[in-house]
Amino acid sequence: MLRSLRVKNLALIRETEVEFGEGLNILTGETGAGKSLLIGSVNLALGGKFEKDMLRRGEENGLVELVFDCEEERLAEKLKSMDLEPSEDGTVILSRKLSSGKSICRINGETVTAKQVKELSELLIDIHGQHEHQSLLNKKKHMEILDAYAGAEFAECAGRVAALYHECTALEKKITEETLDDTSRSREQSLAEFEQKEIADASLQPGEDEELEQAYRKMSNSRKIAESLAESYQLSGNDAEDGAGNSLSRALRALRSVTMYDPALEQMEEQLAEVESLLSDYNHDVSEYMSDLEFDEEDFRSTEDRLNTINHLKGKYGNTIEEILRYKEEKEAYDAYMQKLNAEWEEKQALLKKACEELSEIRRKNAAVLTQKLKDALIGLNFLTVEFDIAVRPGQAITTKGYDDVEFLISTNPGESLKPLNQVASGGELSRVMLAIKTVLAGKDAIDTLIFDEIDTGISGRTAWKVAEQLSILAGAHQVICITHLPQIAAMADVHFIIEKSSTDDMTITDIHKVAEEESLAELARLLGSDALTEAALSNAKEMKEQANGFKEAR
Repeated sequence: MLRSLRVKNLALIRETEVEFGEGLNILTGETGAGKSLLIGSVNLALGGKFEKDMLRRGEENGLVELVFDCEEERLAEKLKSMDLEPSEDGTVILSRKLSSGKSICRINGETVTAKQVKELSELLIDIHGQHEHQSLLNKKKHMEILDAYAGAEFAECAGRVAALYHECTALEKKITEETLDDTSRSREQSLAEFEQKEIADASLQPGEDEELEQAYRKMSNSRKIAESLAESYQLSGNDAEDGAGNSLSRALRALRSVTMYDPALEQMEEQLAEVESLLSDYNHDVSEYMSDLEFDEEDFRSTEDRLNTINHLKGKYGNTIEEILRYKEEKEAYDAYMQKLNAEWEEKQALLKKACEELSEIRRKNAAVLTQKLKDALIGLNFLTVEFDIAVRPGQAITTKGYDDVEFLISTNPGESLKPLNQVASGGELSRVMLAIKTVLAGKDAIDTLIFDEIDTGISGRTAWKVAEQLSILAGAHQVICITHLPQIAAMADVHFIIEKSSTDDMTITDIHKVAEEESLAELARLLGSDALTEAALSNAKEMKEQANGFKEAR
């Protein structure tokens, strides 16, 4: 619970410290005394927006400090997750130094960010501001309330829905980035299919182009080759009288005729015989080549056409057959990649839809329970003929919160049909609906301290008593701090504080102090409208206090 609040140099407050108690803490005071300033100070300590003109006139720095008593394990775990050490006695001190420069937030003396303070404060305190009940006019608030009531089962399912939604969104973005609009994509797809088919139909083989080009060069130059080979054959062969073959044969015969006279000539004979053999082999190879040089004209055209096909593909897809085949593989890989992306998206969409259905079922189940609890709470707040329902309907699209549309419906008059809350509820009714919601939700969470800033807006008489009774019931399980201007609620106080404003020639100061029973009765008399503390006014105040004490004793 909130043990104390210390404020220094803020607006009309020079320096004050308030020590709160258990149960229902009531703050009262004249209009303009600065009651809401105290709640504003709490908000500042919890990381709320700070403006320089909030400082007391003439001061450069201010301070707001909250001290909580809390020994819960979840709070210790939260502190450890922030790399902060919990205190041995469970005390949590939130402080914020306010200055015209940068304000400094601390938790147990360690400097932290405003975001960290807000995260921690969600486990410590719940503040209902003066106009928070107006948020009930927005349907988004209705879903937040139902979801907060639904508990751990809902939170686990909601986490899965949000995670799947983000995964689907990421896949959609990736698919969109990889594709064009429908018309362009269809055109691109058709072109890709044509290109892949064109390359596949060609049945290309690596190195084929080099072999074809070599064959084509041979066939294209076959006449020149034949003429040159014929001339070479004639000059080196044995057919012509002056051919190299005949000349070499004659030279060999001449040499052999004298080798018998000198053994040294035998080596020269062997050399010349080897030359003759090589020349003979050459002529044989030339003869075979020339016999194979003839080719079918159809083979030539076929080779030429095949080369034209390959060169056409090279002009479109790459400089080599390897590059062309790689281009085809890349196209096929892209198509496979896109098919995989779309299949994955469809799978995630199916999982998301199923998770949304489960989430919706949990919402509907909890809506039925919460509806009855809120109806009972509203009857306890003097809605004598109230009908209430929480409608959970399918929305238009899936979001991180599923596909439900949640709306509170109410009827406060017999015979009237249920209508949306924003169409029928007055300001006073809205504040009571919000109190009913806070009361029911308080039973579901572990937040010790609840603050209400003028929850009594727009109510009076018997309804004010009912609100006071509800606050007292709520204070049986939580610390409740409430700013009020109604005597019925002030009479229910377990601890009563009065906020007063005093002025001197050059200074106005707001201060707050806890009051004993006698001063509390005087404040009740003032709230009852008495200008003077007459015996009658004090008697009325005492009677109201006794009625409140009777309710608390019977509670």
